[in-house]
Amino acid sequence: MRLAFVFWLFWAGGAVAQAPFATFDSASEPVLSDPHDLAFGPDGQLYIADKFGHRIAIMDPDTLEVTGVVADGQLPGVHDISFDAQGRAFVAVTGANAVAVFGMGENGLEFLEAMQPFPRTEGVLAHSNGRYYVMSSGTGELLKMQLRDLQGVATGMPGAHDVAEAPDGSIWVADNMQQRLVRFSPDLEQLQVIQGAKYGFRGPRYMDIDPAGRLVVADQDAHRILLIDPVSEELVGVLGDGQPGKGPYKFDDPEGVAIRGNAYYFSDSDNNRIVKYVVLLN
Repeated sequence: MRLAFVFWLFWAGGAVAQAPFATFDSASEPVLSDPHDLAFGPDGQLYIADKFGHRIAIMDPDTLEVTGVVADGQLPGVHDISFDAQGRAFVAVTGANAVAVFGMGENGLEFLEAMQPFPRTEGVLAHSNGRYYVMSSGTGELLKMQLRDLQGVATGMPGAHDVAEAPDGSIWVADNMQQRLVRFSPDLEQLQVIQGAKYGFRGPRYMDIDPAGRLVVADQDAHRILLIDPVSEELVGVLGDGQPGKGPYKFDDPEGVAIRGNAYYFSDSDNNRIVKYVVLLN
């Protein structure tokens, strides 16, 4: 069994030992262009919001090789992608202030429509309740949408990024400018806030949530990935040592997170690649 290292992190003037919660497995070649959030599609492939490629890149999660692209060069500043139960992809096209919707056809994802304006669309979630939620970063609003109909608004989060669904249907927002994570009900009632010096947040951008409900958060400006138990509000583990770099247990401005089974996939954004970590099971 490979051994994980323990990093000593220095936050708020004190030293805190944090063990990595997963082991480095592999990394793609640097073939992407500032990849942001990523998600598994209904075909089991990874779909990556490749920001400066202005496209969705498709990657084999086992080989980490790019197998295709969607809308190459047509999605300016794309940041996020989320699939609904029907296999439709909702894509946050930040440079167009829009959410683009794609359907899964015989030849892969095919464009259906664009919905706008959502100023600086940084995050989008296709929720299991059939609604979709949009983070309008430019206005600091989280919007609950049914098709083109606005059904609710939560305000006060300028610059916020990801929107992610927990196993109980509640919704987490990565409110990076205020260095916190905020949980809402599906009707956008605020339920919980996670913030404070013990997390060392310096810009949480995107996240995924494991089956146990734990938050796996890409804290971009800290060059780290955090594992947080939202029930106890404890920081369970950390990947990264707080300094930018390239290699095992190093990141340079990580952005996206996707989880499948015991495997974690991260967008190592300024290294222009995807990295895979695993939890070794007995």
